[in-house]
Amino acid sequence: MITTARSGKNTFKALDYLYGPGRRNEHTDPHLVASWDGFAPDPGRDSEATLAQLRDALDLHVVRYGHPVKKHVYHRMVRADPTDRNLSDEEWGAIARRVVAAAGIAPDGDPDGCRWVAVHHGDNHIHILATVIRADLTQARLRGDQYRTETELTEIEREYGLKDWSGTRTPEYRAGIPKRAKSPELRKAERLGQEETGRARLRTGVRRALAGAAGEEEFLARLTAQGIEFEVRRLPSGDAKGYKFALPSGDPGGPVWFSGSQLAADLTLPKIHERFATGVDQPAPHRPVGQGQPDTVRYRASTTVDHTTTVIDDEPQPGQVAAVVSGTIEILDTLAITSPVLSRKEINQAARALEYAAIARTRAARTEVRAMRSAARELLYAAGPTGSRSGEEGTAAATILSSLVLLAIIIAKWHAAQGHRHQADAARTAADHLRAAYTRHAAKPIAHLTLEGHRLPKPDHDRQADAVRRTLPADQATRLLAEDNWAALAATLAEAEAAGHDPNALLAHAAGRRELATADSPAAVLTWRIRRAAHLPVPAPAATPDELRTRAARARTPSRITGTPATPPTAPPAPVTPDQVRRTR
Repeated sequence: MITTARSGKNTFKALDYLYGPGRRNEHTDPHLVASWDGFAPDPGRDSEATLAQLRDALDLHVVRYGHPVKKHVYHRMVRADPTDRNLSDEEWGAIARRVVAAAGIAPDGDPDGCRWVAVHHGDNHIHILATVIRADLTQARLRGDQYRTETELTEIEREYGLKDWSGTRTPEYRAGIPKRAKSPELRKAERLGQEETGRARLRTGVRRALAGAAGEEEFLARLTAQGIEFEVRRLPSGDAKGYKFALPSGDPGGPVWFSGSQLAADLTLPKIHERFATGVDQPAPHRPVGQGQPDTVRYRASTTVDHTTTVIDDEPQPGQVAAVVSGTIEILDTLAITSPVLSRKEINQAARALEYAAIARTRAARTEVRAMRSAARELLYAAGPTGSRSGEEGTAAATILSSLVLLAIIIAKWHAAQGHRHQADAARTAADHLRAAYTRHAAKPIAHLTLEGHRLPKPDHDRQADAVRRTLPADQATRLLAEDNWAALAATLAEAEAAGHDPNALLAHAAGRRELATADSPAAVLTWRIRRAAHLPVPAPAATPDELRTRAARARTPSRITGTPATPPTAPPAPVTPDQVRRTR
């Protein structure tokens, strides 16, 4: 069951909606199934009852209260899963009485509770409408009503044999999601014109300081570099008890402090130390930022992501998925810091969405955590100066982002299979943001490769198509050859063949992962994987659409076709042969 609540200031308008046709004529046979005393007028079934009468009855204590109430109407919807059986009016009435008791509208055994009604109008759901002034002329205490209501609905679902349609009331989900901002925090952010609350910005800062950090000293140093204040709380024995963090504040009251547990369940001191205990591989923290090769590091990180995707695509344990989600967030946080400006926002939003796909109360698998944290660490220490991105690194960024899109899709599929609806939606949202970031990096190199593919001589083009048909299953080969991006893959295979590689071996190696079937464009994914495996040079300098059209026009005149052969790498790798692929698989 799902439930949402809202407040309002017009009782008649709310009743008019409940007893009306709805926004899309979805209301059928609206009628009461329960009320505060069981005798409320019902305009749906009693021809003499009117909406005005029902409004006056509900507003009785509001009128007697004698003071303005900003929003005195409480409106809560409760809906069963579409696949659940249809509940009777008596069952919905009993559920309504339990919900208003849990919410604090009419607590059990309290004769002074608020006045309320429950209206059923088809589609296996009810609307509860109440006024928030009690019979003793005090306002109902509703703070925390959502949590109490969801807890009660969990018990109702168990007793009635219904499903948890929302996927949000399981202890694992409630414990794992980021902690919500309170109303004062939301109002403060709105007043200051900030898109996020201080708690949300602080949580992101702490996660970025944690991404790939080898130990506490490095973690705290990164917090300091961001301007985040921190304290390590200690027991009388001197042992560390917990962390608390704060953003610098110009408010008269000073910084607002949050413990790790007030930010997220996995940002407590024990959970953070648990990550440090898994270790990281490389590089050493003394390596100056920018001395690595960002393109090479992104290719290595994409290989790690691809391997991780195969792990959780093969009936993984919850601990493995928990580790992958945690490690993926660290990689995304690192990419959000080190990537070009054009994709940082989308990558950061993907990381924030994936926080809602986390799995709590499960011990993460150390192997997966170590591999992902090591990749995040290497990405951070290989980052060059902001804004000085080469074309090679743009291609490498497209490669790792395409791998991350597939990983997010697989995480969503796993959650959906477990019935975790909300977590699956969160992972799909992350995948959408990653697709947007990928498109921004991939558009120009794919456009150039597509042009090169269209310019291939027919014998070369046909030879690459035959390699696809020989290597891949028939249905997969048919889909691939019909894709818009097939020309880019054909150009890549021809380029790899010219460099001494075996196209059949490269295809077999690149396509030998089951998650490829979930890709939006398998041809594009194979293009990046093959270029990575064969160490092919940059497809071309960034070209504008006008330049591409000019090149295409020139290509139609053979006498004007000119070109400069791609500069080979300084030390070309050995060609990939079928025997090598068989040994590595």
